[in-house]
Amino acid sequence: MVQKAKILLVDDRPENLLALEAILSALDQMLVRASSGEEALKALLTDDFAVILLDVQMPGMDGFETAAHIKRRERTRDIPIIFLTAINHGPHHTFRGYAAGAVDYISKPFDPWVLRAKVSVFVDLYKKNCQLREQAGLLRLQLEQGAGSGGGKESVGLLVELSSRLSAVEEQAEALSKQLDESADAAAVATAAHLERKLTGLRRALDALKPGAGGDKKIPPQE
Repeated sequence: MVQKAKILLVDDRPENLLALEAILSALDQMLVRASSGEEALKALLTDDFAVILLDVQMPGMDGFETAAHIKRRERTRDIPIIFLTAINHGPHHTFRGYAAGAVDYISKPFDPWVLRAKVSVFVDLYKKNCQLREQAGLLRLQLEQGAGSGGGKESVGLLVELSSRLSAVEEQAEALSKQLDESADAAAVATAAHLERKLTGLRRALDALKPGAGGDKKIPPQE
């Protein structure tokens, strides 16, 4: 069973959080509320999130400042941030949002379908990355346990199983990339391309371990 991804919703107005939950409930993921920038940073200390929907206009720590803190932390710097704002101050205001690390900038009132589609892309990418990390971790563990064992039928069977699992992830990543046409978010396309590169690296390392591939190989570290 695939674990649900967590989506962080940050807004100081309860009615806005309720509206976001109504829009995103169809994705069937875990929606986490935060009513301030401080509360959002606290949630990010312990949980991993696929994407953050961050309101710009908040009392105290606003969205820009919150995003700056998120991007400074090594644990959270790569989490996609979608800014939501009810105020349009023109290109300079939008540029400030992207400069703060946002992958998108949406003005309210927004199209519920568009917002849901954008969030869905980052949820899918997050899950594919999680699957990739799990496969890489399993491969490393089995290689460490089997070091010096001399191979054998068990090792060959393990390689076949890992190859099969990796193929499944590769197929899902390819299908996701096909969904991202030229009109998709540049950040989503770049993230998908990065995922494919990591999959290619893991596939090469796995192929190098097959019998007759040139002896013992070390698998390169995965990001």
